[in-house]
Amino acid sequence: MSARPLPYSMLLTLVAFAPPLHAAHHTLLATPDTVAWGYYSGQSKPVLTVHSGDTVRIQTLSTCGSPQQLADRGVAAADIPSYTQPIYDQVKDRGPGGHILTGPVAVEEAEPGDVLEVQILEVDIDAAFACNAFGLGRGFLPMEFPYSRWKIIPLDRRRMVAQFAPGIEIPLRPFFGSMGVAPAGGKIDSAPPFAHAGNMDNKELIAGSVLYVPVAAKGALFEVGDGHAGQGNGEVDITALETYLTGTFRFVVHKNRHLLWPRAETPDYYISMGFSKDLKEAAEHALRDMIDFLQTEKHLSRDDAYMLASVAVDMEITQLVDGNVGVHAMCPKRIFTAVGHAGG
Repeated sequence: MSARPLPYSMLLTLVAFAPPLHAAHHTLLATPDTVAWGYYSGQSKPVLTVHSGDTVRIQTLSTCGSPQQLADRGVAAADIPSYTQPIYDQVKDRGPGGHILTGPVAVEEAEPGDVLEVQILEVDIDAAFACNAFGLGRGFLPMEFPYSRWKIIPLDRRRMVAQFAPGIEIPLRPFFGSMGVAPAGGKIDSAPPFAHAGNMDNKELIAGSVLYVPVAAKGALFEVGDGHAGQGNGEVDITALETYLTGTFRFVVHKNRHLLWPRAETPDYYISMGFSKDLKEAAEHALRDMIDFLQTEKHLSRDDAYMLASVAVDMEITQLVDGNVGVHAMCPKRIFTAVGHAGG
């Protein structure tokens, strides 16, 4: 079942509604046969095929390493999810990136030129720990930290805080660092985000938010992973509170709804995004797409959209460390006080 195109300002309300008639619910566990280690690819075979309107509960791994590496760093064997070891033992097709992504999930109705709406309904933390690490030659200040360090961080899931150090507790806001669709061609590195979304590391994309991604390959071929219990904008040492997450997603296809870049929506904000090797260029992409959103969805003139972006939209650095850096522009919904918004 394919949904007719709706204004992006209306789509988030679908999260609160019952699933469409005849929609199905699926569960996708992380196994050696259901993960893509380090890549998105338009040539991948789907591990699950669903229809527009269906929901899927998807289990994912962390980027914290193998069970042996976790044990060496002090994690109790009982705290390491049991599905980790078979994946490390059996998956041989790895790289070029390091993320272990679950998928791809094909959405039957999705075709190039469409938009895949990904409603993030639930995000659950599956482990009592997170890790953070930086390595030689990596991160935003590689010359100032020319060595490697690891830290295991206990998670109190009842109080929803990370116990970073004595006297330092970080509120948990779990989200997936990587959510994306396949490119039009073959295998690409899972690390740099781009038009396919992927490793965006956008901490706004928690449960209750919606991601919109331009479809480039038949079925869209959605993958997800790189679970974060929390993160600071910038992700400056190259890792967040890396952990194991399970998410529940509803997929809705919008036919012939063209986008250049991923967009998102939360209960409070409209979000545009841009990615590039150059931070200025990434910011230009995000700003231009926000101006386009304000013109097409809020019916402002181009001049007024540019002005509104200057007085009300926050330009945020998403991350600085993944090859392509990210910028996201956040437009608060509360500024729109009437149904119609005429441009001057």
